[in-house]
Amino acid sequence: MKYLDALDMDYIKLNDAIRACHDNISVTNCLGQRFIGAGAREYDIQIHGVPGNALGAYLDGANIEVFDNAQDAVGDTMNAGKIVIHGNVGDTAGYAMRGGEIYVRGNAGYRTGVHMKAYQDKLPVFIIGGRAGSFLGEYQAGGIIIVLGLEETGENKSDKPIVGDFSCTGMHGGKLYLRSDRAGILFPEQVTARPASQEDMTEIEKYLREFCAAFDFDFDMIYHSFYTVVTPDNKNPYQQMYVAN
Repeated sequence: MKYLDALDMDYIKLNDAIRACHDNISVTNCLGQRFIGAGAREYDIQIHGVPGNALGAYLDGANIEVFDNAQDAVGDTMNAGKIVIHGNVGDTAGYAMRGGEIYVRGNAGYRTGVHMKAYQDKLPVFIIGGRAGSFLGEYQAGGIIIVLGLEETGENKSDKPIVGDFSCTGMHGGKLYLRSDRAGILFPEQVTARPASQEDMTEIEKYLREFCAAFDFDFDMIYHSFYTVVTPDNKNPYQQMYVAN
């Protein structure tokens, strides 16, 4: 593994240095540099500090791990690979994501998973350990989004739902899983919210195991919980606009 100190680097210099490494890399003193790992196809990138917008945009197979928070547009149009965030993420994470996996230990901002899509063997998966802001899964066309609402106990417990307003607006494909009942959550008429079946839970088991391994959570506690699954219904008017999910 190679090491880079980003303290005195702007985003252009840092990204040029990362691309020149051709090896696994650890970046220290990251402070808002944009586009880290954009389009990367191989190697592991560890980031200590807070990366700027568009971390892992167009990611195409590399693995990125951030030991802090991340800003907006994480995994924008991501195609393959994995992004692990040990803190929170900003808005529009996973925008138009079409493959790979994103795991966030904490919370996510507004418009997470907007325009997520799946095609052939590509299945994007986004797991949020905490809460998600409004417009989660807006115009979702495929893939899986999971919101776990962890650490919502004791003094940290909130009366607010684990997702914000207008979730699944325009949804026409894919699934949203909430580790919660749907109390206090209003969904649009074009989707169906129901308790998760065993088949549903089997579908996400391996991703929950990956999440728990990444952040040292108790898998049994998380898996054996009540989940709500949201899917588009057959009368969804947005479905007729697309030939494939």
